[in-house]
Amino acid sequence: MENISLKNQQTQFSLPDGIHYLNCATRAPLSKLAEQAGYDAVRRDTNPFGLRPDDFFRGAVRVRALFSELINNPDPDRIAIVPSVSYGMAVVARNLPHKPGIQAGQTIVLLESEFPSDVYAWERVSQEVGLTIKTVRMPDQFPKGPVWNERLLDAIGPDTALVLAPPVHWMYGVQFDLEAVGKRAREVGAWFAVDGTQAIGALPFDLAASQPDAVVCAGYKWLMGPYSLGLAYFGPAFDEGIPLEEGWMNRLDSNQFHRLMDYQPAYRPKAYRYNVGEQSHFIQMPMLEASLTQLLDWKPERIQAYTEDLMQHAWPALEQLGCFIEPVHGKQGRSHHLVGLWLPDYADPMAVQQALLAEKVAVSPRARALRIAPHLYNTPADVDALVGVLTDVLKR
Repeated sequence: MENISLKNQQTQFSLPDGIHYLNCATRAPLSKLAEQAGYDAVRRDTNPFGLRPDDFFRGAVRVRALFSELINNPDPDRIAIVPSVSYGMAVVARNLPHKPGIQAGQTIVLLESEFPSDVYAWERVSQEVGLTIKTVRMPDQFPKGPVWNERLLDAIGPDTALVLAPPVHWMYGVQFDLEAVGKRAREVGAWFAVDGTQAIGALPFDLAASQPDAVVCAGYKWLMGPYSLGLAYFGPAFDEGIPLEEGWMNRLDSNQFHRLMDYQPAYRPKAYRYNVGEQSHFIQMPMLEASLTQLLDWKPERIQAYTEDLMQHAWPALEQLGCFIEPVHGKQGRSHHLVGLWLPDYADPMAVQQALLAEKVAVSPRARALRIAPHLYNTPADVDALVGVLTDVLKR
């Protein structure tokens, strides 16, 4: 199945006719499979009679296994249930002062224009430990990817305590070679954290190749799941770390409800201590399980191939209008599921978005670019609608 091209999956979704939703990077529409899983979960919740202690844990066990398969993680016990990227990055920040060898004057390396949750997380710990934020500037010229990747690697040195990098920049779709970044971080003894939200599920991700210390991923974008539920990988560096919460479910033998008053000082192993409270998510967890199962069937590499083929004729047409896009350049060029389209200098991105919305075309303006994010439910008609509106607006 891996080598068989995917066909359009529009019938697997409930998007209304006439809507051109090229905006999965903002929020994914739930598939019919995930939608049904939610309905079934609500019906189960109307009658909790017969609920057993193990039922509080069982759904998360399945989701950990599915997510682990998606990212090539051999140990599902290293996956924590989190509500958001900010929560997962807060775990990293909470434990950074206890990193072996940490000292004042070291740096945290970030990319320019990173998502706010990946920036705000470090302000407090930087002040407490005396760290400096080093921001790697995006090149002005095209192509941006190779030079930006080179600048990132050059910024990582013996004084680096932590490196944060995504597989794909959340605004522009530029890829970063995480295998090279991880190798460089290990060479200098820095921790390496990844925000995989805008890639994992749609772009192949190999944990074993990049070897990050932490990977955090919101569930409502390319994992195609419900809002306020995410997943995080925490490597051996965090095995004896400090959690954000002291939840009862994170302790050993917490499924033995008749013994909950025998307070247990020991945590469940590995990443379990970092689970958010009320991690069972009886309604949302089955939905995420359904979406992950579907993604493993579709396969991220086939999603990349589908979106590449879908958009291949649009990019030259838009470049002729004076727009710019990052070229394809292996692990340092643009992705196919999320592409930043830089508009001509005279164009107002917000005004362009309003013109698109008037024709029921959904994309997201981000700084000087439109973020275009197709998926398997999109058809050539969606692409034609996008190109048609932009042609009309940019030729005025």
